[in-house]
Amino acid sequence: MALVNVSLLDGSPGDLHSLFSWLQRPDELRGRVRTVPRKPGPHEMGGAVEMVSVALGSGGAGAVLVSALTTWLQTRRARITVELAIDETGETLRRVEVEASNAASVKELYDAVTSDRTMP
Repeated sequence: MALVNVSLLDGSPGDLHSLFSWLQRPDELRGRVRTVPRKPGPHEMGGAVEMVSVALGSGGAGAVLVSALTTWLQTRRARITVELAIDETGETLRRVEVEASNAASVKELYDAVTSDRTMP
């Protein structure tokens, strides 16, 4: 099983919550999506959400994730960069950045999710 961690590099704090809600809609992803809080700072009561993590097993969940993420990105008006890291056994194997305004990045995102190659 692979964990796909999606963090927003640009955008508003509400965008990550919007993405979390959006990714819970498809049946294939329901129960596989969770938020990951960041550690609180010295004067904070709790940590804000740092990323959304999606557990992928065998089957078409990776393609469903890519489709849902692509559609969500297309609904964004602001410039948002999404960093997607595929994590297996605690080691990040592949990492890719996708900009909402770059339609060509959809194929790169799909390749990053489905590729068997490790990142150089």
